[in-house]
Amino acid sequence: MSNTTQKETAPKKILLNAFDMNCVGHINHGLWTHPRDESHRFNELSYWTDLAQTLEKGLFDGLFIADITGVYDVYQNGIDLTLKESIQLPSHDPSTLVSAMAAVTKNLGFGITVNLSYESPYQFARRFASLDHLTKGRIGWNIVTGYLDSAERLIGQKGLKDHDLRYEQAEEFLELCYKFWEGSWEDDAVLKDKANRIFTDPSKVHAIEHHGRFYNSQGVFQVSPSIQRTPVLFQAGASPKGMQFATNHAEAMFIGGDTPEKIKVQVDKIRALASEQGRDGDALKLFAGITVVSAETDELAETKLREYVQYASPEAGLAHFSSSIGTDLGQFADDEAIPYKQTNSIVSVNNRFKEQKVTIADLKAQHLLGGRYPLIVGSGATVAEKLIEFIDISGLDGFNLTRTVAPESHHDFIHYVIPELQKRGRYKTAYEQGSLRHKIFQKGDRLPDTHPIHQFRCQSSDAHLDQIQTQKQTA
Repeated sequence: MSNTTQKETAPKKILLNAFDMNCVGHINHGLWTHPRDESHRFNELSYWTDLAQTLEKGLFDGLFIADITGVYDVYQNGIDLTLKESIQLPSHDPSTLVSAMAAVTKNLGFGITVNLSYESPYQFARRFASLDHLTKGRIGWNIVTGYLDSAERLIGQKGLKDHDLRYEQAEEFLELCYKFWEGSWEDDAVLKDKANRIFTDPSKVHAIEHHGRFYNSQGVFQVSPSIQRTPVLFQAGASPKGMQFATNHAEAMFIGGDTPEKIKVQVDKIRALASEQGRDGDALKLFAGITVVSAETDELAETKLREYVQYASPEAGLAHFSSSIGTDLGQFADDEAIPYKQTNSIVSVNNRFKEQKVTIADLKAQHLLGGRYPLIVGSGATVAEKLIEFIDISGLDGFNLTRTVAPESHHDFIHYVIPELQKRGRYKTAYEQGSLRHKIFQKGDRLPDTHPIHQFRCQSSDAHLDQIQTQKQTA
C-alpha cells in the first residue's frame, strides 16, 4: 500500500479546544460553588497561565475563549439571578489574557471571540495583527455579531439591529479588515537594513482606500505583516444568513446539537454550501461543544457526576438560555410547552421551539450540570469510544470541551481520556510545527487563494512593474 493511500484511509485525528470564558460561570452554571472549583480566580493571571500550560501538556489544539457584550437580563426581567449565580457576570476582556499565556507556551493556539458590531475595524485589525506577532502566529478570531439588547443599550443604541442587517455590516467589516491585514504591506516590505538606514521599503507599503455603507477608511495600516497575516477565522452562524456568511468566510465553525445524527445533517449542509461558494467544503473544520465527566472507572465517573449535580444550577442554565432566545423562560410552569416567538436573538436556537414541543422540565433535564451541551460520562476508555463514535457518525472534526469543576475537569480529561484516544490512533502524540493555521490544516500559514480574501491582497511592487513593462512591450 502506498503512503498516499495510507494517508487517505487513516482515521481522522480529533481536534480539541478547551472552551472557556474570562468569567466565573461560563456554560455549566452553578459549579463555581463546588469546594474544589477555582473559577472565582478568573481575574488572576496565574489562573490562566497555569491553564495554558496544562492544556499544552495535553496537546490541546487551542484555548477558545468566548465573550459577550452586555448581560443576561431577560430571565425574570432582571439580573438578580445572573448576579447571584455569576452567569457570565462579571466577565472581563479575553484578549488581555493572550500575551501572558503565549509567553508560557509554544504551541497552544488562542481563539478569541470579538463582537464586530461594537468594534472599529481599524482598531480591531491592529490589535489582532499585534497579537499574531506576539504569539508567533497562534491567534484566531471567533466572529460574532451579537444577540443581546442589553449590549445595544450599553453602547447607547435603542435596541438590537435586525438580524440580517448585522450580517450585512459584518461582510463590510471583514472586507475592511482583509484590506488592512493583506492589502497594505507587501511581505518583503520590512528590510531592517541598518547599513543603508532603511527599516521599511516605502515602495512596498500601500494606503488603503475604503468608502462603504458602514465604514470609511484611508491610510496605511500600522502593523507590518505577521506570520498568519489574517487570524484563523472561526464562526458559529446557523441561521440562513449566518450560514451563508460563515461558509463564505470561516475556516472553522461551531455547531450545536445534542446527537451526532442531528449534527450530521448540519455538517453535510455546511460542506455542500461551502462547495457551492467555490470553497473546499471538506476543508472546513467543524466543532461541537461537549461536556465530559471522567474518572478511573465508569462507576467512579457516575459518582463524580452525582457529586457535581449537587452544586449545579439548572435554573441558571435557563436564565442563560432565556437571553439566547430572547424569551423570559421564568414565566412558564415546568410542564408548559415553550411557544415560538420571533426575536432578533439566536435564530437557530429559537427555531427549536417552532420545530418541536419543549417544556421547561425538558430544558431543566438537559441542563443537569447547568449547561445544555451533550454530556459524556465514563472512564477514559468509555469516553474515548463515545467521542470517536460521535466524530465518525457526525462527520465533525473536533470538539470544544467545556469545563465543569475548574481546573479539575481538564486535568481529568488529560489524565484519563487523552491516552485512550492516542491508543486508538485518534489523537496526536506531538504538535505539528508552525502557526495555528498550519497546525490545523497542514497547508501553510496563510489563507489559500480559494478564500475570498485573495481579492484584497496587495500586488507586489515588483510584480506591478513587470506588468507595466509587459504592457509596454506588447503595445
